[in-house]
Amino acid sequence: MDVIRILLAILLPPVGVFLQVGIGLHFWLNILLTLLGYIPGIIHAIWVILRK
Repeated sequence: MDVIRILLAILLPPVGVFLQVGIGLHFWLNILLTLLGYIPGIIHAIWVILRK
């Protein structure tokens, strides 16, 4: 399942974070990072997914 989340995190970072932690601080932070720059959103999403 982590492989699917990582692939989603690369394509749509907030979706990958949502699948991992739901709607919470990390989800909203990832949306902000993705809006400010796509790469920071991807890095944060992968970090959240692999951190568990």
